[in-house]
Amino acid sequence: MTLTDLRNKIDSIDHELLSLFHQRMKVVTDVADYKKTNGIPILDRSREEEKLNKLTDKYERMLFSSLFGISRRHQHDALQNEPSPLKSYKNVLCKEILEAKKAYASKELPATAMVACQGVEGSFAEMASEKLFRQQPMIQYMRTYGSVFAAIENGFCDYGVLPLENSTAGSVNKVYRVMQNHNFRIVRSIRLKVDHHLVVPKGVKLEDINEVVSHEQALAQCDNYLNSLSKRLGREIVQTQYNNTAAAAEMVASSPRRDVAAICSRRCVDRYNLEYLEENIQDNPNNYTRFICISRNLEIYEGANRTDIILTLENKQGSLHNVVRKINDLGIDLGKLESRPTDSDDDFMFYVTFKTAVNDELFMLLDELSALCKKFEYLGSYVEV
Repeated sequence: MTLTDLRNKIDSIDHELLSLFHQRMKVVTDVADYKKTNGIPILDRSREEEKLNKLTDKYERMLFSSLFGISRRHQHDALQNEPSPLKSYKNVLCKEILEAKKAYASKELPATAMVACQGVEGSFAEMASEKLFRQQPMIQYMRTYGSVFAAIENGFCDYGVLPLENSTAGSVNKVYRVMQNHNFRIVRSIRLKVDHHLVVPKGVKLEDINEVVSHEQALAQCDNYLNSLSKRLGREIVQTQYNNTAAAAEMVASSPRRDVAAICSRRCVDRYNLEYLEENIQDNPNNYTRFICISRNLEIYEGANRTDIILTLENKQGSLHNVVRKINDLGIDLGKLESRPTDSDDDFMFYVTFKTAVNDELFMLLDELSALCKKFEYLGSYVEV
């Protein structure tokens, strides 16, 4: 038998499988109607587990696990022909989100705005701000991340731009810690390509360097380079954390010392009259930092396809599983799930990103989180660019 013959045989079997699959889906639709009439939840976990436990072959289990997921999704879709549940959500938050979505449906993020960024001129947050707005924003530089959040809360600035995570060094923990103490909404995010350079005042040579200063994230993103630099120079190079890469460059430029270098952006070299010792020193050439743009008000623009929330769960068995199971049942793509420290041993906190449009599935989830979580905070729905 040739390969073509075998494939023809598979095609014939697949045709029969599709016919049986469509028959199954018709019955699933009837099941959805019955459950709706009798007030029965779509998910029947015990029924699924009972059937899976009867299967011993792993591929059979994979097949039926997929079928169960498709069936649940089909039941949800079958009920979408009913009047939209948006009109009957118990959670007031859902109504606020829907109103914001309608209010900004025909609008765009302003062409320019007063924007708060942490650091000084030449920072990566400055670059992210310029890419987020169609025209040059008016940037107010703040000393700390907390000052950026406060500037938004107090109405001093229209928007704030903050780094949230890096593809090499991970989350910017200081931002996560500070955000728990402020009220804000995420209206957009951007992934910015980040290249780092070792820079010094003019005339300083590589062999003169004893210390390198920069933001902790930048130092972490250049860790392998800095270790190799110590080996090349035959001595340990001191790494000193600074509150911002551009501020580190500014400090090196104004310092009388001739043995200290900064890790910063290319923009800082001209701005602070510095020169390169070595360029593109980040460990990962595809080094990206994700920045969020925050505002005081809830603004949901057309095409919003991400939603961020903070969950607080009781420290008991199954609490996180129940949330993740609900997310899966609704067919929502989980983009990020990261635990965050809390002050209590009785609670767990998680930062969650959903990759989903602002649709019925998201509203259904938000409507049920009050019962699944000790508390949760909605941070916004937005587009990532």
